[in-house]
Amino acid sequence: MRSKVILFLALVMGIITTVLFFNYMKQFDTETVANLDVVDVVVAKERISTNQQLSQSMFQLASVPKDGLHPQTVTSIAEVEGLYAVADIEEGEVLLTHRMQSEKEENLYVSRKVKDGYRAVSVGLNIVQSVSNLIEPEDEVDVVFSEVVDKQTNEIVTKQILTKARVLAIGRKMVAVTSEEEEYVEYTSVTLELTPENAVTLINASERGSIQLTLHKRPVISADSKEEQD
Repeated sequence: MRSKVILFLALVMGIITTVLFFNYMKQFDTETVANLDVVDVVVAKERISTNQQLSQSMFQLASVPKDGLHPQTVTSIAEVEGLYAVADIEEGEVLLTHRMQSEKEENLYVSRKVKDGYRAVSVGLNIVQSVSNLIEPEDEVDVVFSEVVDKQTNEIVTKQILTKARVLAIGRKMVAVTSEEEEYVEYTSVTLELTPENAVTLINASERGSIQLTLHKRPVISADSKEEQD
């Protein structure tokens, strides 16, 4: 009988000890988390594809422990506006600086901007052919081709051969006007995104005659439209 009482008391004491131990550990963990130094970092709210232009609406802030934080971690959402993703960014992923770059840097890597099934092709341009140097990357242009069909009469045939071609990049050079004036930028070439068939058409046309670009109006995205897209 006495042995049973001792066994019972031992079990009770064991249970009490276990409860006290877990309560202590729980309190210890809570105090550790409360005293932990945390920092806000930028996290993707959605999946972002390579070469996609970034906007602040795609990201949110999340608190993570400062200890062991990667030195390239982005901590301000404002930093992402207008930049481009250099790789796919998954939803919930902490953003690092090497995962994004500016439009200027992106223009150095045109191959990253070309969509599947398309090709990048460049043609030479002068100031008139480039719409007085007004064309910029991401604009849409039509390509107009002119060819002399009768050299005796100088008969020229002009027709539009491509419609709404996307501009990937512009080649520029600095031109000095006079010694007293500043240099200005003049276009030397334009790189378009075309299907393989249209690329051949453009190259053939540039060899046979002259080409000129006509510029489409770039669509203005209103605040309401942006909210609908988001």
